[in-house]
Amino acid sequence: LAFSPGFRWGTTLLPGQPITREWLLDMTATTYSYATVTEMTGETIKTVMEDVCDNLFNPDPYYQQGGDMVRVGGMSYSVDPTAKMGSRINDMRLNGKLIEAGKKYKVAGWAPVAEEARNAGNKMVWEVVEQWLKAQGGKVGARKLNAPKVSGVVPNPGYVV
Repeated sequence: LAFSPGFRWGTTLLPGQPITREWLLDMTATTYSYATVTEMTGETIKTVMEDVCDNLFNPDPYYQQGGDMVRVGGMSYSVDPTAKMGSRINDMRLNGKLIEAGKKYKVAGWAPVAEEARNAGNKMVWEVVEQWLKAQGGKVGARKLNAPKVSGVVPNPGYVV
């Protein structure tokens, strides 16, 4: 599975336009975007996701740190932003099977928080994405959106389904 804080800048690419190296770097060129693969237990995965949720949905606005929810690839889950810390993330599944708290999983990412990543010799994220794009033979199709099941937010006029 993969965690990505997401890239929120760059120019729009319309359907049918070529994906160029210039466009790729426009989206991904940062100084801290080292690609990583880390082993995490299911418990750690849940803790990470709960921590990000708490940065966004803590009932005390002084503890809200802003940002947005981490994007997750390969894993489905449910989230209730109104629940208490530790109870917001549920039903985490990888390939349809429940994530087990004590089991280890490989988690890919690109925004490491440890300095060891800088010295580990890992590729930058744009190198990994460029390699993947080349392997697609010049064609990239639309993919099904991996959106979590959200509960506890209706009737909130700010929530759009």
